This record gives sequence, structure tokens and C-alpha cells, in this order.
Amino acid sequence: MAAEAVEGIRQPLVTPRVRRWLVSAGLAAVCCIWIYPLLWMVSASLKSNAMIFANEGLVPSQPTFENYVKAWNQANIGAYFFNTLFVTVGSVAIVTISTAMMGYVLGRRRFPGRGLIFALIIFTIFVPQGYTIIPVFDLLTRLGIGQSLWGVMLATSGGSFVIFVLLFAGYFSQMPNELEEAAKMDGVGFVKTFWYVMLPLSRPIIVTVVVMQTLYAWNDFLLPLVVTLANPAIRTLSVGVYAFKGENFVDWGGMTAASTITILPVVILFLFLQRYFIDGLAGAVKG
Repeated sequence: MAAEAVEGIRQPLVTPRVRRWLVSAGLAAVCCIWIYPLLWMVSASLKSNAMIFANEGLVPSQPTFENYVKAWNQANIGAYFFNTLFVTVGSVAIVTISTAMMGYVLGRRRFPGRGLIFALIIFTIFVPQGYTIIPVFDLLTRLGIGQSLWGVMLATSGGSFVIFVLLFAGYFSQMPNELEEAAKMDGVGFVKTFWYVMLPLSRPIIVTVVVMQTLYAWNDFLLPLVVTLANPAIRTLSVGVYAFKGENFVDWGGMTAASTITILPVVILFLFLQRYFIDGLAGAVKG
């Protein structure tokens, strides 16, 4: 009897299967709360302003796509979409190549002042974006591209490269030295070793940088707002959506429709590249 009682005490109160169900239920509840604003936005984009304030629930009784047509044509979201695409693609190319080269040098080479450079790079993370907008705008004006998409693209390329440099440096530092030694034996120089040997092997980090920089460039608001003040024709989507807010009236239907158009491409991009994105983050911090 005593042995049976002790055995019963040792048995877990919650089996692993029940624990998994409880964890899954909890995560599902958190997920529903997390995505509710997104669902509300998509739902509101299919309603008129009167229907939005009627509080009829997430499923519209009379769905309409008029808000999307109005946002794309009348509010010029179509033009802003291609402006944002130009800025995003250009900034992704610039940031990926430049941070990969910086990360390769910092991750594979030991030279005097390397630690100081790392410290200065990390220090820039703590500098708020608001303090750098005026110098950036002044620099673009002096270069003669302050009121062009090229200026917006160049300004967006300098916003969040610090994390990317650290990701590339951490990934390249883990690669075996035999790769570089084999390249040297074949007469390949430093630059070609980076371009043809190391860079192709860092595909997970490249995808991670592409996804993160795309999210940053596509959604950035403050810097494009300042740069495009004098030339509304080069506005990006985030700035264009803000135009639905008037002094005395807010077109919630048009704003939510424009916001849905804005976030749809980055959601699709992340869904296709999420596996590489997660692998890249895991590979950069491995060790």
C-alpha cells in the first residue's frame, strides 16, 4: 500500500500531452489578441465610415472595395507604392552589400583599433533618429538630391545597418579558416574570396538582412516625411497614408485600405522567407 501511494505521488499531475495542449491553447489566445488590430484594419477597409462607427463587428454586412479604388487612384497610393518600391529595393541593395563587406572585415581580420570600431558602431544604436534627420537632410541638399527619390533611398540606407554589420561579423567569424586558405592557394585575392567564396555561404544572413531592411525601408515614416515635404510627388506609402488625416475629418475607410495595401507586400515577403530569416538569426548567434 505504501509503495503504491509513493508511486502515485511520483506520477506527474499533468502529462506531456496535456501540457502541450495547454501551451498551444495559451499561444493561440495570445496570437488572436496579437492579430486582432490587423483583422480590424482589413475589416474596416471593406466598410464605409458610417459602417465603421456602427460597430457591427469584424465581418462587414455590406463589404465594398470602393476604399481600395479611392486609395489607389484618388489618393495617389499607386504612385506612392512604386516610389516605396524604388526606395526599398535600392536601400536593400546598398545596405546588404555594404554591411556584408564591413562584417567580413570585422569578423575575419584582427587589426589595431578593431575593438574601438566595434564599440563606436554599437554606440550609434543609442542615437535617436530625430537627432540625425537635420544633418542627413543637409547632406542630401548639399549633394543636390534632397528632393528626389535617390535622396530618400540614400537616407533610408543609413538607418539600421549596425545590427546587420554585427550579424555578418558574427556569421563570418564562425567560418573555417580552411576556406580562405584554399582560396589563397588558388591565387584568389581578398575581395574575390569575399565575393565568390564567403558571401554565397552567408545566404541565411543575407536573407535576414533583406527582410529586416525591407521592413525598415517600407515602413519608415519620419525620415521620408521630412525629405519629401517640399516634393509631395516622391512621397512613400507611409507618408501617403498619413494624408488621409485631415484637419477636421479622418477618412478611416481610405486610411485602412491604404494601410492594407502598404503591409501586404511585406507580409507576403516574410511568409516566403521566414525559414531563412530564422536560420539566419540562429546562425549569427551560434557559438
